[in-house]
Amino acid sequence: MNIVIVEDEPLVQQRIKRLTLDILESHQPKVQCFSDIDDAENYLLENTVDLLLLDLNLKGRNGFDLLKSNVSAGYHTIIISAYSEKAIEAFQYGVLDFIAKPFTSERLSKSFDRILDKSQRNYYGCRYLSIKKLGVIELISLSDISHIQADGHYSLIHLVNQTEMTALHSKSIEKIMQLLPENFLRVHRSYVVNMNNVNQLLIEPGSQYAVKLNSGVEVPVGRTKYQEVKLYLESKQ
Repeated sequence: MNIVIVEDEPLVQQRIKRLTLDILESHQPKVQCFSDIDDAENYLLENTVDLLLLDLNLKGRNGFDLLKSNVSAGYHTIIISAYSEKAIEAFQYGVLDFIAKPFTSERLSKSFDRILDKSQRNYYGCRYLSIKKLGVIELISLSDISHIQADGHYSLIHLVNQTEMTALHSKSIEKIMQLLPENFLRVHRSYVVNMNNVNQLLIEPGSQYAVKLNSGVEVPVGRTKYQEVKLYLESKQ
């Protein structure tokens, strides 16, 4: 498990590293520490990372600069900061958790549990998914997303009223699901649907199921997901 810590206070940085190595010992974590935003960003661009632990005040520079430039990355981000008033903004950009300083080992451990258990959903106000096109970050409002399709370790983002794939996101569908509100359901191993855009639940020949979206697109529903989808739609009637 490859982890990057970005923290400019040496004692705090070493404490975070020590606790991380201790809590995640069974996962054989490899930890890289940085106190400078530019050095951290260069490393993140050139290496495969599973988790970023980020402070927001780095030698007078704003950690949001690093967060926003990497918000479309495939790894999760946990903010560790004394600026708790920034939590709402951070969650809007899709961070998995916000740990306020000072913090305990137990609080850090709880946050790591969210990384390890991909079945946990941790929606605290994420408003955007982001993509990188030609080196430029574009934020996509969750309300504009019709459905999300798994593509290996990546995800294809489809927009409302558009039938073609619109964007490739670097996070897997499992990681994206951890950030989304309850109106997004995993209806199939390869599909997540914004249920606000579902027009109809279809039963097709051969006991096959699908949801028909407002755009007319049909998305398959797994047999084990049919009852969950049916109950959700009935609860909204």
